[in-house]
Amino acid sequence: MTQYLVSIQHPENYDPSLEGEAMIRDIGALNEAMDAAGARFFAGGLESASHAKSLRKQPDGQVAVTDGPYLEAKEHIGGFWILECADMDEALAWGRKAVVACRVPVEVRAFLKFRPNRK
Repeated sequence: MTQYLVSIQHPENYDPSLEGEAMIRDIGALNEAMDAAGARFFAGGLESASHAKSLRKQPDGQVAVTDGPYLEAKEHIGGFWILECADMDEALAWGRKAVVACRVPVEVRAFLKFRPNRK
């Protein structure tokens, strides 16, 4: 099975205090449905992008650490699921349910399949 990232997209001014009991209940029910279907491999929520640290290699070989997200964007990943699905259609079906439960946009992407070099 292919693994898919289903990421929750929060606007940069997202206020987590607006997450009511109904939303938490809906996300819990979605997690239970994913578990029952054997689709959920891993899930996690992230702190706001303002708490991120970005690392960049400098010309002298050192690594600089700065506060904040790497990219300036209007939306940031607020949480995610890693699902094991038969195909993109199945992953999109879970993504549709995630949009409803989380009440924010969701992105679905397949993980690349790497093959080790063998000589």
